[in-house]
Amino acid sequence: MQLIELLSPELTFCNLDAKSKKNLIGQIAKLFSQQIPEIDSDPLFDELIAREKLGSTGVGDGICIPHCRVDLCKQPLGALIKLKDSIDYDATDNKRVDLVFVLLVPKESTDEHLQLLGQIAELLNQPSTRQALRATQSNNALYEAARNIMLNQAESHAT
Repeated sequence: MQLIELLSPELTFCNLDAKSKKNLIGQIAKLFSQQIPEIDSDPLFDELIAREKLGSTGVGDGICIPHCRVDLCKQPLGALIKLKDSIDYDATDNKRVDLVFVLLVPKESTDEHLQLLGQIAELLNQPSTRQALRATQSNNALYEAARNIMLNQAESHAT
């Protein structure tokens, strides 16, 4: 699966107002359950929190990549979020987080999970990508910016 296949306008949120790491994870769980009815927000919240207890998914440069395996998830799902204000997320570099890429995968998708995490990290590791995403002011602008970046990245890998 290509990274661009994970993203949808319905799960792209610009200027989400989160007050803390736990609050953000709660909002993420609710957003997924609203868009995908077979995913219940309470178990998803518990899975995301359990993953955070293993080690923060705050990877540095203002980015976090919350991720987990989910029972009723039939295919990998992603959400892209730009926070209204940065929050403390226990990131590896101790910087506050404002860009969030969420990855949910089926319970049995170990290899695909790792491949997609690598693609997300590669994408968000580029300063120009972070700058372009942070410059957006609407859900649609954030989605289009991410989509264009991913298309360009896919083209450069194909050549």
